[in-house]
Amino acid sequence: MTTNDVPSAPAQSPRIIYRQAMARDGADQAEVFRHAVMQGAAAHYSVKQREAWASSLPREASAWVARQALYTTLVAACDGRCVGFLELNAPDAHIETLYVWPSLARRGIGTTLLVHAGRLLLENGCETTTIEASLTLADSLLHRGWQDLGERWVERGGERLQRRRLEKRLVAVET
Repeated sequence: MTTNDVPSAPAQSPRIIYRQAMARDGADQAEVFRHAVMQGAAAHYSVKQREAWASSLPREASAWVARQALYTTLVAACDGRCVGFLELNAPDAHIETLYVWPSLARRGIGTTLLVHAGRLLLENGCETTTIEASLTLADSLLHRGWQDLGERWVERGGERLQRRRLEKRLVAVET
């Protein structure tokens, strides 16, 4: 048998798939949100702030499915489970939320979701997008070319949370 006769290994599919959210993702979205807030934001927000933030949205799948009707929701799925998601208010070219499971943070999942959202916005004629980023996310986005438009504060369950309003000029990227 020559090396040309050796059967090749079957092509592996990518581990993370990016797609539009489906109703079955609602429960996973709720868990990604809660864990991203409670664990992922621990370095920037107090326990009280994170508890108030996590309590601001229900943990029930139906609430997240309802949000899918309000926003264009993109998910990062691993082995069929949502491990990250982005909610896009397309008419306003505004990213409402971006959350990734904490143990998978800093691996490009959020960045890839942002690239897909940017492409959708470009296809709809938008030139810029905005986000009210948590302190957890803001520095990362600033290093990726987002512009800081200033500090914002939101109230969640009686707790004040600092945010950064950021903007980015959209450019086409090949994916």
